[in-house]
Amino acid sequence: MKSIGCVWIVLGLCLSVPAGCTAPKSPYTTPSPERRDTSKAERLTREAVDLLFEDPDTAEELLRAALAADLFYGMAHNNLGVLHMNRGELYEAANEFEWARKLMPGSPEPRLNLGLVLERAGRIDDAIDEYESALAAAPGDLRSMQALASCRLRYDRANGDTDGLLRQITLRGDAKWRRWAHEQMESRANP
Repeated sequence: MKSIGCVWIVLGLCLSVPAGCTAPKSPYTTPSPERRDTSKAERLTREAVDLLFEDPDTAEELLRAALAADLFYGMAHNNLGVLHMNRGELYEAANEFEWARKLMPGSPEPRLNLGLVLERAGRIDDAIDEYESALAAAPGDLRSMQALASCRLRYDRANGDTDGLLRQITLRGDAKWRRWAHEQMESRANP
């Protein structure tokens, strides 16, 4: 008779593990704090950022190594999401930005990136919600204001707050954004 190795028998909620066999480790097992290497994850993420656009394959390897070192390092998830977004892999990008959003509650960056993905996917109202969420996470964040105002105007979703965003952009944006905001304010005043 042939041996088939470990056999798993599940009866209701009872799990039987034969003697000499060990249960396989779940990929969703939370690593203990002593097994997480945040400094290594941070270093690998910094290296990956330098390669994100010129060598995306190497950047992806570095980001995956960073997440192997610390699954809960939000910037690695965010940058992996940027890599996926640049490749047009919107589902994978959104998944990584969701991770980063949860791990970086005070940062507007993953919310902005998720908004961009949602906008590219044609989910405009959800994108606007993410841009608003980015602004709520970091009130006064200029990039959040620019993303929210431009999305609202591009898709005819302007509301009473849009003019205030445009005023802030005319005061704080770079020359290109100031010019754009000024033109938008003029066209809204003189339809």
